[in-house]
Amino acid sequence: MKAPKDKYQERKNKYGKLAEKQERYCSIIGYLRLAVFLIGLAISIVLYKYKFYYLCISSVLCTVILFFYVVYMHRRIWKNTRYSRVLHKINEDCLKRFNEDWKSFNDMGEEFIDQQHNYSFDLDIFGRSSLFQWINTAITFLGRQRLKEVLIERPNSSQEILVRQAAVKELVKKLSWRQRFQAEALMIGKESENPEKIFQWLESNYNDILNPAVIALTRILPIITILLGVSYLIGIVKYNIPLLMIFIQVILLISGKSKINPTLKLAERFAEDINAYRNMLKHIETQAFSSEYLLMLKDKLYSKEHISASEQIKRFSRIADSVSGRYNAFYAVLNLILMLDYWYAIELEKWKSKYGYSFRTWLETIGELEYLSSLSVVGHDNPEWVMPKIYEGNPRILAENVGHPLLGGKRVCNDIIIKEPETTILITGSNMSGKSTFLRTVGINLVMAYAGAPVCAEDFSCTLMEIYTSMRVSDNLEKSISSFYAELLKIKSIVKASERGERVFFLLDEIFKGTNSADRHSGATILIKQLSKAGNLGMVSTHDLELGALEKEKEAHLRNYHFTEFYKDNKIYFDYKLKSGISDTRNAVFLMRLAGISIE
Repeated sequence: MKAPKDKYQERKNKYGKLAEKQERYCSIIGYLRLAVFLIGLAISIVLYKYKFYYLCISSVLCTVILFFYVVYMHRRIWKNTRYSRVLHKINEDCLKRFNEDWKSFNDMGEEFIDQQHNYSFDLDIFGRSSLFQWINTAITFLGRQRLKEVLIERPNSSQEILVRQAAVKELVKKLSWRQRFQAEALMIGKESENPEKIFQWLESNYNDILNPAVIALTRILPIITILLGVSYLIGIVKYNIPLLMIFIQVILLISGKSKINPTLKLAERFAEDINAYRNMLKHIETQAFSSEYLLMLKDKLYSKEHISASEQIKRFSRIADSVSGRYNAFYAVLNLILMLDYWYAIELEKWKSKYGYSFRTWLETIGELEYLSSLSVVGHDNPEWVMPKIYEGNPRILAENVGHPLLGGKRVCNDIIIKEPETTILITGSNMSGKSTFLRTVGINLVMAYAGAPVCAEDFSCTLMEIYTSMRVSDNLEKSISSFYAELLKIKSIVKASERGERVFFLLDEIFKGTNSADRHSGATILIKQLSKAGNLGMVSTHDLELGALEKEKEAHLRNYHFTEFYKDNKIYFDYKLKSGISDTRNAVFLMRLAGISIE
């Protein structure tokens, strides 16, 4: 079985060569198009000159038909070329993940950064070098939104996670389908546009025009007008009678213009956007799925009459194409006789009333599959990672060889057990020894577990908890908030959540670092005991070695761990391996000396 990296390289080469071949075909057909025009023109001129008029007309017709066929072929091959280029780029980006060059990806989800969120800012969920930047393959607005939601919102139940996991496991094996699905989204070229305006239009109804009396009137009047026109031509009635009918129809067209015109214009405006999603929907409809969640999503794309979403959009496109012909010179004449504006408006409103509300569901389904595909990339690229086990009952986190998923080859893995009776882990250690990184390691893997993705571990099990962190705190000059007070606000939110009865998993980095050592020690002692009493789980990193004495106090429910360093040839080294007990080393003075600060 080929390694993921080899698959990507093979596919990148395949689509690169295919795109080059198709580009050559495009060039050849471009020249052929010019040749057809010039040769056809030359033959037609010669035939006309020698007065072979019928042959000349035939030559012109053949030239026009052949010319437009060549144009059609050119557009088709150009589209295939673009599609191949997109697939080439997708596999190129997949290789960048392996080469740890994913930080160059443009989509970092920066607009989702929220420093006030319970954990997303502290755990690097969005922004540069973030989890979102690493895993995201969603292109559409709703797909990106849905991925954001699953990364910052705890699921309602463990069953919800298990359903997601089954879908992700299935999509892991569908590399070709996932990449083509992403390619279809990239072909749209409107990846960040919010479709809410389209939803609002499709979900609004111009009910007056669907009145049976209006429909009957606009169908019968043109028939009567045509029959009277024919009657005039054969001498049965005078010309003023059909003219009177046309005049009546003109009055109706003018009176309905204020409501009909906006409907038709919006249909033209949104037609391209609506039709753009058709290929993505068709790509879902034609794929055989087996997992419960994917089958449920696919089922949402069919009406009660079992008409697929892509076919429903195709019907809309036919109406919209007809509407776009309103600027044709013949349309005005035909409209006076047939009342085409009413016909098209009625057909549009019929379609909207029947399928308009479904379009939101269709795009939400696309978004669901985009976020699941993003999570599937994690499983496909890291087959050695494990799907976490989600348990009910008392809170716990059990992890074997868990590492930070964003560190690549630099990661160091550790084991961790957090469960009753020791529900709080206190981590001590020197500067730069890995305390903060390990807190983020556990936190970000828990986020991935709740999202339904594989985690960076050999074994991982947990229960559902609300994640809260206090790690990155800074002054807010605009609100006149100091970093210490900002930390207090974060910790207050954790305490409040615990008091509300939420099952909390907290990560506190260098707790109360903005105050003096005595206050820091007493404050941290009280907080740890308070949170432990509530039956929560948590991890606390600190330089305050005296906090380690809490391990002896039964009500603290605490266990000590530490990171350490060693020195060689006047250099400092870290192994980033978690060890039991309190740290017995310090390196601040050594690091100051390395920085050039003279220490007596």
